[in-house]
Amino acid sequence: MPYRTPRTIDQFTVVHADPMLVGECPLWHPAERNIYWVDIAGYKVHRIHPLTGEHREWRMESEPAAIAIHSHGGLVVATRSGFVHLDTGSGEVSPIAPAPYDTAIARFNDGCVDGAGRFWVGTIYEPRDQPAAEMYCLEKGALTLKWSGGMTNSNGLAFAPEQHAMYHADTTAHRVDRYNFDAETGMVSHREPFHQFSSDKANNYGGRPDGAAVDSEGAYWCAMFEGGRLLRFSPQGELLCEVALPLRCPTMIAFGGDDLRTLYVTSASHGRPAAEREQYPLTGCVLSLRLEVAGREEPMYLP
Repeated sequence: MPYRTPRTIDQFTVVHADPMLVGECPLWHPAERNIYWVDIAGYKVHRIHPLTGEHREWRMESEPAAIAIHSHGGLVVATRSGFVHLDTGSGEVSPIAPAPYDTAIARFNDGCVDGAGRFWVGTIYEPRDQPAAEMYCLEKGALTLKWSGGMTNSNGLAFAPEQHAMYHADTTAHRVDRYNFDAETGMVSHREPFHQFSSDKANNYGGRPDGAAVDSEGAYWCAMFEGGRLLRFSPQGELLCEVALPLRCPTMIAFGGDDLRTLYVTSASHGRPAAEREQYPLTGCVLSLRLEVAGREEPMYLP
């Protein structure tokens, strides 16, 4: 099928101007018309209504990393200490499943929900001295280990519109892979390389793959941490376009708005050099831009 190259409007909208330490996992809630995201190092879940600017935040007991809309209301939050349900009305937090790993050296990281309502979340192995991260799946309240090892920083998780393929990145390895996926059974098989990015920071370094999303045409969008850009790939791995950003460390993206043509971008400021923050004053902020290509509504978690 032909893939359009989305033409962007040059102006970016600052959705939230207070810099996040590690802004992550933007999530559009179509019924509420709110955009949610987390600040991992700030221990907070955030929400803002883009039209009114009404903002609310919830502090978590341990670092929140990935969020999903709960079909019974509120959010499912994957934190370092485990999965919890956040009642966004009362602010009450209740446990769903404890962390199945040593929280001193690992935490949950990137994740998303598949078409059958399962919440997939990978981990980051924080010593980073070996590829010891893991992939878990929360299905109807039960947590299952899907695979262990082969990655250090699980990221870039997204599903094809037809739910026949899963995309996954290992940020540390600068690599995105594509798997066969069976939505009915939740089985993942046949890993194949999708794109290998350069790790040569002295020459052609363009950042490393962080969070991702798939649009309505099945193209894979990837935020390039330290690359200051978003990349859009066809399902065959062909680079379709690049969007330059007014910040260096985008972390993840989400499609939103009534027409799903507003792209929300989170970013990080934690540990960034002072010179970089001076050059890019929007570092850590949440931005949005309009695209010609629409995204898709993210599925809800089904308990």
